[in-house]
Amino acid sequence: MKGVVLAGGLGSRLYPLTKITNKHLLPVFDKPMIYYPIQCLVNAGIDDILIVTGGNSAGHFLQLLRNGSDFGLKRLNYAYQEGEGGIADALKLAEHFAEGDSICVVLGDNIIERNIKKAVADFARQGDGAKILLKEVHDPQRFGVATIEGGKVTKIVEKPKEPETNLAVIGIYLYDPTVFEICRTLKPSNRGELEITDVNNEYIRRGNLTYEVLQGWWTDAGTFESLYRSATLVRENGANRMDL
Repeated sequence: MKGVVLAGGLGSRLYPLTKITNKHLLPVFDKPMIYYPIQCLVNAGIDDILIVTGGNSAGHFLQLLRNGSDFGLKRLNYAYQEGEGGIADALKLAEHFAEGDSICVVLGDNIIERNIKKAVADFARQGDGAKILLKEVHDPQRFGVATIEGGKVTKIVEKPKEPETNLAVIGIYLYDPTVFEICRTLKPSNRGELEITDVNNEYIRRGNLTYEVLQGWWTDAGTFESLYRSATLVRENGANRMDL
């Protein structure tokens, strides 16, 4: 399995900090934000990783991460996303990197307390389809929200005004190689983007999407409030711990 970290976007909710650098290079306590999703993949046994980024600060990732040797990576690759086409649009850039293998995708502003070794191992045994990670949150309106019936995800609604559950789809996804075929069939949403929720709903339609509820805390770091919260959680509890 290969790893993909999506670290593009304008980071407009963190302006003016993002006026001069990419959001994923901002500090979360004592490390750059991008370190956390990379370590998340490394802790799951994934050492072949692609960073997808964009904007005027893309070169800063190369300066910071170099060839990935600080993380013990076998290979660290980079891809450049032009424009703001959405998560699924960025994911299309990973097709040649995947080389027909399955992938674990982590959004660059996602930080978790524990690790995803079990989810990765379970997906390897699953063999095909997709697996998403869910987490109960107090503000599901901010996220894609999953409805569970009979132990299966029956639908995902992006940023619903009246969520049916409080199970947010966090930014960690496991996909078989057919994800790229699905991405090519997508139409832009009302936001003008190719939505990852549409990818996941297609796997639901095909009947081969599974889920796990993440243990331990999780946060994104895409707003000032969540950036502060993530730094506080890391300082007080640590992140990507292997002993939990």
